[in-house]
Amino acid sequence: MDIRHFYIEKGQGDPLILLHGNGESCDYFKGQMDAFAAHYHVYALDTRGHGKTPRGDAPFTIRQFADDLRDFMDEHGIKKANILGFSDGGNIAMIFAVRYPERVARLILNGANLDARGVKRTVQLPIEIGYRFAKLFAGKSEKARHNAELLGLMVNDPNVPLVDLARIRAKTLVIAGTHDMIREEHTRLIAASIPNAKLVLLEGSHFIAGEKPEEFNRVVLEFMEEK
Repeated sequence: MDIRHFYIEKGQGDPLILLHGNGESCDYFKGQMDAFAAHYHVYALDTRGHGKTPRGDAPFTIRQFADDLRDFMDEHGIKKANILGFSDGGNIAMIFAVRYPERVARLILNGANLDARGVKRTVQLPIEIGYRFAKLFAGKSEKARHNAELLGLMVNDPNVPLVDLARIRAKTLVIAGTHDMIREEHTRLIAASIPNAKLVLLEGSHFIAGEKPEEFNRVVLEFMEEK
């Protein structure tokens, strides 16, 4: 593996891995760490090229990030983990659960999307325009290249075929805000396509975990404790 993830960990018990969204870091889950660590051994990772984790030389794609997660688990002797992913982190978790179903205990997808069509057009169009401009300047500096790569994730990824969701075997919670940037019908489609998945919509935006951490944490922990 060409990188070593920066991560923070806390708590004891079964492993629970937290995956942040595009352009963010593990700091996104500051409102979740203590609550979850009271019940689980929590690992919050910085994805490749995010936060304090280096970019490395491998492709900058959601699928590469999913393979990075596999390598992280192997490195830390984690055979199977509960995984909670937000936004692009949810897309990483979704692809990981499709590719490595035996490695996932329970799965929480927060604000995930199958492809760019799942994002509301009022949000996606500026991203696409920004990406076109960012590509023009990508060769000017490292910062410009990185910006183009981040925007590219939201334009070119994750492109998960709907039929692949039937391969997910983990007990799954799909959670989103009622005013999410992901179209509600798209979120409902994801939940309906994963066998026996549970859907919860909380009043709020795409960033519901930060806006209403107590409510978000309660829903997640209740799901984790369901028999």
